[in-house]
Amino acid sequence: MSRIGKQPIQLPDKVQFSLKGDMVSVKGPKGNLERQLHPAIALEINNDVVEVKTDTSDRKKVALQGLFRSLISNMVTGVTTGYEKKLLLNGIGYRAEVNGSNLILNVGYSNPVEFNLPKGISASVEKNTQINLSGIDKEVIGQVAANIRDIRPPEPYKGKGIMYADERIIRKAGKTAGKD
Repeated sequence: MSRIGKQPIQLPDKVQFSLKGDMVSVKGPKGNLERQLHPAIALEINNDVVEVKTDTSDRKKVALQGLFRSLISNMVTGVTTGYEKKLLLNGIGYRAEVNGSNLILNVGYSNPVEFNLPKGISASVEKNTQINLSGIDKEVIGQVAANIRDIRPPEPYKGKGIMYADERIIRKAGKTAGKD
């Protein structure tokens, strides 16, 4: 049984929640998000509480119940407070700058790398080495952060590269001199 799927979603006062067919729309002070529901999932809306319902006899449907409960909860949180992800650049000469909707990264390649930010995602750079990504869609924020990290992932010997602010790099010992 899904414990997460059974929990109700409390809607804040500023949030407008609507269900048209199989499309869920959540509108709040930061923006509007939409998502299509799976056919096995049904929603019950009572006042300011949303409950995700499904047939509990099938394990796959129970898993979908928990998934969609989390997705809808993330939508509500996104339109009220938003999401933020921080990336750090570690290396000599590594720096970043924002130019409109482009993020320009100097991360050890012969030319700077331009990363186009998708619509709805904003970036700011602090101290030339910390990138702050913010937006209302948790999935998009996470994917953009992963794509930026993939440009130069941290390496295990010196820790150089682009990493998440809360990431811990497990360091390896370098080569040791051979014994005679």
